[in-house]
Amino acid sequence: MNFDFMYYPYPSKRHVVFGTRGIVAASQPLAAQAGLEILKKGGNAIDAVVAAAACLPVVEPSSNGLGGDGFALIWSKGKLYGLNSSGYAPALLDGDNLRSKGHTEMPMLGWIPVTVPGVTAGWAALSERFGKLDFADLLAPAIEFAENGYAVSPLIAKNWQNSFKLYSSKTFGKGLEFQPWFDTFAPKGETPLAGEIVKLPYHANTLKELAKTRCESFYRGEIADKIDAFSKKTGGLIRKEDLANFKPRWVEPISTNYRGYDVWEIPPNGDGIIALIALNILEGFHFKGRFDADTVHKQIESLKLAFEDGKRYVADAKFMDVTVSELLSKEYAEKRRALIGDNAIVPTAGNPTGGGTVYLCAADKEGNMISYIQSNFEGFGSGVVVPETGIALQNRGWGFSLDPKSPNYAQPKKYPFHTIIPGFLTKNGDAVGPFGVMGGFMQPQGHLQVIANTIDFMMNPQAALDTPRWQWTGGKTVLVEASFPSQTAEKLKRMGHDIIIESEPYSFGRGQIIWKMENGAYVGGTEPRTDGSVLAW
Repeated sequence: MNFDFMYYPYPSKRHVVFGTRGIVAASQPLAAQAGLEILKKGGNAIDAVVAAAACLPVVEPSSNGLGGDGFALIWSKGKLYGLNSSGYAPALLDGDNLRSKGHTEMPMLGWIPVTVPGVTAGWAALSERFGKLDFADLLAPAIEFAENGYAVSPLIAKNWQNSFKLYSSKTFGKGLEFQPWFDTFAPKGETPLAGEIVKLPYHANTLKELAKTRCESFYRGEIADKIDAFSKKTGGLIRKEDLANFKPRWVEPISTNYRGYDVWEIPPNGDGIIALIALNILEGFHFKGRFDADTVHKQIESLKLAFEDGKRYVADAKFMDVTVSELLSKEYAEKRRALIGDNAIVPTAGNPTGGGTVYLCAADKEGNMISYIQSNFEGFGSGVVVPETGIALQNRGWGFSLDPKSPNYAQPKKYPFHTIIPGFLTKNGDAVGPFGVMGGFMQPQGHLQVIANTIDFMMNPQAALDTPRWQWTGGKTVLVEASFPSQTAEKLKRMGHDIIIESEPYSFGRGQIIWKMENGAYVGGTEPRTDGSVLAW
């Protein structure tokens, strides 16, 4: 039977999933399954997420990879911890040098935007501090999928093909650094179809080495040597010294209180603070209904103002000229809120001083919870893959600016502006649970919308994710999903918004939510816009 696995002519409904001994939500069913298996073997939520995260570069390579970054928020024994395992610019990456060679913007593809990958070091750090099982046990499911094969899920097959078209285009570089992508991900000259069985032997070998060395080999061993050698051979900037000096950073999460709930994010260099700024502005309004045009208008305008502040001020914290507390000040939010009227505006940054990704989460019977996200940024990342390793290198350096006045100006050892953000919700000092919406610059917008759905409109996790979304893309332009209420869209047009109906839902983010109920049980929802799955025990 020749099915079209991307054709779904009728509405489908998902119900929330309950669990008492553990729950795992991920963007790909096999990864969620691996996490649940780890829980059943005696692992905790952190073990489960590391196992699922290790599977995702294999079963969803079009959104993340072994050469990406990762962030986590971990709830353990009544305290929330933050992990920033994003990498910095290589010592040879310098904005002045790039400008002297005629670059006016950071390239999206190739070696220049490659920063030090942090994701594998993050897995090891999470396991060492919070895990229960042996690290090698956590990587075993990923090795199994890579070595013995798995059937590719529908959306991943589509995104894989899209990347193949990009990398095969005339505008894409034809240097030696790009050939290993085709050798690794399209060895037969084409990408796999939905349901096709794929094996990734290079990934399997690398994962075995990572399991054996607790990821040390990536930074100070055989894998680091391979990255260094390929970079030198093909004109790359990264060197084994850049890798050897890298360590994940444990950070204090940042938060704001929104209508009695504390919403938590990772501090800059991540852009989670944008969601918090927007919620601060939004808190001063009262809403009639979820799709009342005035409600959506105020959400959009709050987000626009927050994004402009993020673009102007958020960077590697050492280079920011304002503080997090200034940006999250309720007084500053009040000033920004006053700019919002009855019509759409083109936003500008205020003055607060002085006056491409996969998201997954898990929880266990002991009360541990984790909100985790990893990414290569745009799809497979830079397009550069280290030969015979399966390591697709990220293009996070694309988040740098080549404007010397920008706080994100490209400099050696500097951390780039980062879009991947895990979220967490607490109330009165107790954990409610992890949430996240992946998808580039949609992420803060997705966070705002699912939190508003949850707190303002009392939607269960699945309904909060199912709700039709909007996406601001700049100026007065707002994309809305095809299922977005037409009468609301028409009213927003009359309010000055340039509304565009987008038939493809994939740019509107892909999220997961797990909440802890008062009786101690967990309830979870998963994203209908991707191949997501939530599994409970």
